[in-house]
Amino acid sequence: MARWEPNARERLVRAAVELFAEQGYETTTVIEIAERAGGLTKTTFFRHFSDKREVLFAGQEIHNRIVAEAIAEAPETATPLDMVGLALEGLASSFTEDRRDIGRRLRAVIANSAELQERSASKRAALSEATAQALRTRGVSELVADLAAELGTRAFYGAFDRWTSAPDPRTLVEYAREVFGELKTAMSVLE
Repeated sequence: MARWEPNARERLVRAAVELFAEQGYETTTVIEIAERAGGLTKTTFFRHFSDKREVLFAGQEIHNRIVAEAIAEAPETATPLDMVGLALEGLASSFTEDRRDIGRRLRAVIANSAELQERSASKRAALSEATAQALRTRGVSELVADLAAELGTRAFYGAFDRWTSAPDPRTLVEYAREVFGELKTAMSVLE
């Protein structure tokens, strides 16, 4: 009966993060994840994810879409950094408070697996490329788009690290604004 409960995808993500944190990524099986998620089956798992690694990186397409939409909807007068700032805030606002603990555990799991570190780097590069492509679509030159996208991606991941590490009640959006501001200040010192 439990297998018909709603939110199977979210339950699978939570179960995977819990199990990976408890017993390690390499030793956890898809069957264990499905069972921990409320008696789901291996077939249900594979309806949602291509493999157990991908369960940890769920939502990448959504993140890329959020960034692209925010850039597309930015005012005509927005500079490339303004557009990236709007994209950064849009992405950060999609992370609710309940994701903080999952993010904390996820970071620890990734830190202990070379395979997951490689997949995480790929996800980060994909976010940067999605940002740069959205900027290019808005008429920003390739070099400027690439640099602005890298800055935004760096700001997001820096903010995410702070948000999942800090005990204070600030939101990911607040951290994103803070880190993005710090990076823009650091860039001005380079001149």
